[in-house]
Amino acid sequence: MNADLHCHSSHSDGVLTPAALAERAAAHGVQLWALTDHDNLAGLAEARERASALGMNFIDGVEISVTWNDQTVHIVGLGIDPLDEVLVQGLARVRSGRDERALRMADALERLGVREAYANAMRHAGNPSLVGRAHFARVLVEQGYAGDLQEVFRSYLVQGRPGYIAHEWTTLAQAVAWIRGAGGIAVVAHPGRYRMSGAQIELLFHEFRAAGGEAIEVVSGSHGEAAVRNFARLARDFGFYASRASDFHAPGESPVDLGHSAALPDDVRPVWHAPALQVAHAD
Repeated sequence: MNADLHCHSSHSDGVLTPAALAERAAAHGVQLWALTDHDNLAGLAEARERASALGMNFIDGVEISVTWNDQTVHIVGLGIDPLDEVLVQGLARVRSGRDERALRMADALERLGVREAYANAMRHAGNPSLVGRAHFARVLVEQGYAGDLQEVFRSYLVQGRPGYIAHEWTTLAQAVAWIRGAGGIAVVAHPGRYRMSGAQIELLFHEFRAAGGEAIEVVSGSHGEAAVRNFARLARDFGFYASRASDFHAPGESPVDLGHSAALPDDVRPVWHAPALQVAHAD
C-alpha cells in the first residue's frame, strides 16, 4: 500500500492547493492519501473531490497543535468527520491562538533585523489566519538568513533559538477526544522530531494511549532508518498502529516527496487496518 497520511496544503503551511496536492500524490502512485492541514479543515472538500476524480482513496485528516510538558506536539486525526461540531469549534479556538503567536514571532524576528516579518510571512500564507513558522522560515531564506528551511528551523525557530515563541495550545487529552469524538483515529505525528529523551517519548506514548490514542507515525519525512526501527519497536511495545507519511509541504522544500516514503516494516500493524479507517478506503 503506497499510503501517504500526512501532508499540508496552502490552507496551512504548504504551498500547493489541495487539488494540486491530490494530482501530485496520484502522479507519484499514492493509493491512499490524507490531507492533514494544521488546525483546520478548510481544504478537505477540494482534496476529497479531486482525489475521487483521480481514482485515489482519500481520508479526511487534520493535524492538531498540542502543548505537552511545556513542548509542542502534533497529533494527526485520520478518518475524522469534518462536520463534527465539537471538533470544528475546538479547532477554531486553537487557530485563535495562532494569530497572537504569529504577531509575537514577527516582533522577535524584526528585533533580529528581519524586514517586515509579518507582512512578508503573510505573502506566503494561503490562509491569513494560519500564519506559522514555515511561512516565517521562507521569509528568512528569502532575506539570506539561511540557505534552506531546515537551517532556519535549526538556527532560529526551535526552542532555545531567538525566533522561537512558546505558546499554550490545546491539551493532549483534549485533542485526542476531539478526534475520537469525530469518529477518527489519533496518531502522534513525527515523534522523532521532538527534542525528547527516550524516557520522555515513552511517557508521551503512555499518556497518549491512556487518552485513547491508537497510532504513531513510524515512517515520516523526519525519520531516518534508525528512527523507523526504533518507532516500529515502540509501536509493537505499546500496541499502536503504525502510520506512513511524508509530511510534505512544498516541492524542493520537503525532505520526502508525496508517495516516496520508505515502506512500513513488516512487523507492525498499518494504521489503515484500524476499524475507524476501514470505511474510508478499499485495499
